[in-house]
Amino acid sequence: MEGTLRPALQVIVDEFADYERELRLELLLEYADSLPPLPERLLADRGSFERVQECQTPLYVAVEAEDGRVRLYFDAPPEAPTTRGYASVLAAGLDGATVAEVLATPADFYVQMKLGELISPLRLRGMSALLGIIKRKVAQAAAAGGV
Repeated sequence: MEGTLRPALQVIVDEFADYERELRLELLLEYADSLPPLPERLLADRGSFERVQECQTPLYVAVEAEDGRVRLYFDAPPEAPTTRGYASVLAAGLDGATVAEVLATPADFYVQMKLGELISPLRLRGMSALLGIIKRKVAQAAAAGGV
């Protein structure tokens, strides 16, 4: 059932929505700088990552499920701050979420953040695709009993 935002993600969405246009871009860049680094085990084994083909920037995501919670890992180059920023928003808002919370996240929740005023439609499509991959991988893990 799509439509609800996890409280941690809702706080981020509200923060963006409350900022003026110029400050939203600065906030997105701050998130870009705070994208969590990859754990050593994932740096050594890149096989669990999936590339987001819809992104112009090489963006990779890995999704794990453990103890009923979803773990998200992103790899995006430093020279792609908007992509890194959006990935960092997802990391901050959805990492540690339950399967239901992830699957309930609307594909276009970024509209509430007013990112459409800052980012091209092509990049927005990439953002939507990134969340789509995460949701697909979470649903697969749930169906396989991994969560």
